[in-house]
Amino acid sequence: MSLPSIATLTVGDVVATRSVVLDRARLVRYAGASGDFNPIHWNERFALAVGLPGVIGHGMLTMGAAVGAIEDWLGDPGAVVDYQTRFTRPVPVPDDGQATLEVSAAVGLLDAEARTARIDLTVTFDQTRVLGKAQVVVRLAA
Repeated sequence: MSLPSIATLTVGDVVATRSVVLDRARLVRYAGASGDFNPIHWNERFALAVGLPGVIGHGMLTMGAAVGAIEDWLGDPGAVVDYQTRFTRPVPVPDDGQATLEVSAAVGLLDAEARTARIDLTVTFDQTRVLGKAQVVVRLAA
């Protein structure tokens, strides 16, 4: 699969959307893969004691799940040149349920000379942004 062409894009174009479901089992799998066993990600009592609304998803899990929409659109995760964000709100994951993140990716800036685009991600949970200034710079085809 070839990369999307910069010639076909316009600032404001929505290039990808995705829903990402987090549940406690996914948090446990991520903790094992990442080595992040902070009890705020698995122990309800501890999370509440430190002032959180309950067990919360890992910020890096949220960040990684969000950029997956861009990787799928590109067809090549190696075309991601840079990715930055701020963690603005926790994502509570209930013990017996799930939390659904909504991801929307739109073209924020095009650089024809460099053949790159800045893709702005909007990542929400319960209609509230959980990542702020989430921006992905990607390499594109001519």
